[in-house]
Amino acid sequence: FTQVFGLSSVAQVVLGKGNTGQYLSINMAFGIGVTLGIHASGGVSGGHLNAAITIMECVLGHLNWKKATAYLIGQFLGSFMAAATVFGLYYDALYDYTNGNFTVTGPTATALIFSTYPAPNVSLLGAFFTEFMATVMLVLGVQVIHDEKNNAALKGTQPLICGILVLGIGLGMGMNTGYAINPSRDLPPRLFTAIAGWGTEVFTAGHHWWWVPVTAPILGSLTGALIYKLFIEFHNQPDEGIENKKEQRGVETS
Repeated sequence: FTQVFGLSSVAQVVLGKGNTGQYLSINMAFGIGVTLGIHASGGVSGGHLNAAITIMECVLGHLNWKKATAYLIGQFLGSFMAAATVFGLYYDALYDYTNGNFTVTGPTATALIFSTYPAPNVSLLGAFFTEFMATVMLVLGVQVIHDEKNNAALKGTQPLICGILVLGIGLGMGMNTGYAINPSRDLPPRLFTAIAGWGTEVFTAGHHWWWVPVTAPILGSLTGALIYKLFIEFHNQPDEGIENKKEQRGVETS
């Protein structure tokens, strides 16, 4: 869900030359995709859509490596197939837009439909920091939404609020790098474009940018989890206090 909605929205904006969508529509499509993706996979895996967060859960001991490996393989295969689906969906438009010459850079570049690339005016260090901080904010938001010992979102609303969280990150932190914030969102489609006609330049463009959306989100996830533990989780009330607070709220509501 996530990748098909997201990548197809980018394709529509790029290939439609701004007549069939704007930057906001890309942000909204990724948010909708995340919401539906969590609803679809929540009962099976708990909504593991992001390789960086899956790895973080393993490091924290919340997930064993056997399950994590299965989730990572599923994420990468799903993302690769989503890229192939969008490629097939918009092949005619791609061919018309590029005259059959699929390029990574230049006036008719189309590789950016499938994977992220840094803006020309952004240094590699600046781009790395952007992806790192955007993922820190993602993890902090996810922790807030699901932390029952704090002020978690109401049951059933978490997927929607996670989608809004991704929308917010795109609206505020997307200009420099396209906010990959997820290795399994970025690397599999990049592999697909390398195979489908864009060539190995997808790995060398942007000062060999490809490794940043893989490593920065993982480091950002771990940092976000540490920040949340230090400044929020360690200060949460014990379970008894939470139950008393819930009972008090119930009485006040009555």
